Amino acid sequence: MTDLTRVLIVDDHAMFRAGVRAEIGGAVDVVAEAEDVASAVAAVREHHPDVVLLDVHLPGGGGVEVMRQAHEPEVKYLALSVSDAAEDVIGTIRGGARGYVTKTITGEELVAAIQRVRDGDAVFSPRLAGFVLDAFAGSVEIAAIDEDLDRLTEREREVMRLIARGYAYKEVAKELFISIKTVETHMSNVLRKLQLSSRHELTRWASDRRLL
Repeated sequence: MTDLTRVLIVDDHAMFRAGVRAEIGGAVDVVAEAEDVASAVAAVREHHPDVVLLDVHLPGGGGVEVMRQAHEPEVKYLALSVSDAAEDVIGTIRGGARGYVTKTITGEELVAAIQRVRDGDAVFSPRLAGFVLDAFAGSVEIAAIDEDLDRLTEREREVMRLIARGYAYKEVAKELFISIKTVETHMSNVLRKLQLSSRHELTRWASDRRLL
């Protein structure tokens, strides 16, 4: 048991944390869970895990803030997020994460990613590696993306991306563990803040900014 990789799971959805623990618990040692920035920083300092599975959007400041505040050089971070938007991927890697995978990953793939990050490798879902290469080659203008997205809350960004990809409101609600009514409210706010009038315009707006 002492040879198992020690993992901290950080996500603000208890149901998702439980699912991840069930998927990987036999192959790694899940030492703790955390639901926001403050509890994540405390858990990193207390347990000194080998790898932190870190959601990008968290109450209290997000995954990057966890890495900044915890400041534990020996701890490695693997982002596990519903978002595969370029600015999230690049911002998280710049913040200190060694890898970034999306929540569509299988349990077996996630265990393999955790082990690789523990061993010092950089790990990305296939589609995301291109974002990182493009960004560090200077072909993605992150500042322009951030300026538009700064108008939206983190939850509005999540709803925006899923709707722009063609998800129905019911599917968005299931994915984010919120009600359909809440999805509708967020969508209305997104369109208003971005000065768009339809779902079609939102999809085009997101596609132009490589957010899909």
